[in-house]
Amino acid sequence: MKTWFITGCSSGFGQRLALAAAQRGDRVIATARNVNSIEEMARPFEGRMITLPLDVTDAEAASAAVAKAVEIFGGFDVLVNNAGFGLFGALEEGTPEEYRPMFEVNVFGLIETTRAALPTLRRSGGTIVNMSSGAGIAGSGGAAYYNAAKFAVEGISEALSGELKPFGIRMLIVEPGPFRTDFLGRSITMAAKEMPEYSGSSRRHYRETYDGNQAGDPDKAIAVILQTVDADDAPLHLPLGPAAHSIAERKLASFRRDIDTWRDISIATDFDQLAAKSV
Repeated sequence: MKTWFITGCSSGFGQRLALAAAQRGDRVIATARNVNSIEEMARPFEGRMITLPLDVTDAEAASAAVAKAVEIFGGFDVLVNNAGFGLFGALEEGTPEEYRPMFEVNVFGLIETTRAALPTLRRSGGTIVNMSSGAGIAGSGGAAYYNAAKFAVEGISEALSGELKPFGIRMLIVEPGPFRTDFLGRSITMAAKEMPEYSGSSRRHYRETYDGNQAGDPDKAIAVILQTVDADDAPLHLPLGPAAHSIAERKLASFRRDIDTWRDISIATDFDQLAAKSV
């Protein structure tokens, strides 16, 4: 039996993962900024799921939620940083009032929650699951701010993988493609400023076209996440769904072409060894 601490459980993957873990007999600390929105889902589980308020941008709130989880369950061995939202629109269209709150939740909130959880995890080991995205693998026009936030999650997670391995803590970066959750509904905002110069790349019609029509089955995605967390040989990166795999494969192929094409020129940058010795 595992004990999970999951952020952003009011909807989407966070809510589905909390329910799936509890339904299979695990214990769950489900958190949300508005705890009232998740209390009903915990009632059927007879104390195996508790709900706690958590605004991940508040470092003190993160510490308080972790302390309460330790008080009730004695600790936890899986942390899932799921809370987040997206901002679409061309870079020039965005404003600080629009993009800074997204970074506060998606990046700094993840950092604060992880920092609060690490003393508990370091004592007994475990797994940290950071929810990234196909947008964290490769950038695309109209999603620069969201790409930047998810690229940050990828970098933080890769660094943590090295830092935490000596403590028996594994990192798992989940990189979903499009799944039929309400992400494109309640969890995506559009830059208010609309510039005709970017009408072809601002993704303004993406939500209207794909919301509710995504090919990915979220319940199948949750089953894969559970299986991966349970596995002894879990990967660091988990592209989730055919679209995410296609993004990763295109990125790898493009990166390889750039490296191979410019290798001889770009590696000729060290000091000449003979010249260096004569100086």
